[in-house]
Amino acid sequence: MAFFRPRVSREAEVRYHADQEISKSFPEMLDKARQAERTLRDLRAATADEIELLGAGRAFDQALTEALRAAEAGQRATFGVKSYDDRIARRKAKATPAGSMWTAEVERLRTMREDNRMWGIPRLPRPVPTIV
Repeated sequence: MAFFRPRVSREAEVRYHADQEISKSFPEMLDKARQAERTLRDLRAATADEIELLGAGRAFDQALTEALRAAEAGQRATFGVKSYDDRIARRKAKATPAGSMWTAEVERLRTMREDNRMWGIPRLPRPVPTIV
């Protein structure tokens, strides 16, 4: 008697190939994020006004978000096609050297993005409404 082991779903294969394509742009997206960070740091060092810092902070946030999406796609693609359907396969793949490298990179980018959202984007003061 032969045991049949089902293959992964067609949807998982499609998502896997899409993630492979998206992850190819990761180095380019990371360079854009580094350039945006450099611009933001230069503006801070030059004591630029709040409007310029706001624009640079938002540009850095957008660049980090794009790099994070590419890194997450690379992480999922590294985990393999079975990990899209099976959480156990995902956990096992996370323990491999390549999987842990991508997981660390994703966490680093998430932390940078949250730090930028908390402290890097200046909040413009809004006028306090007067009570009549």
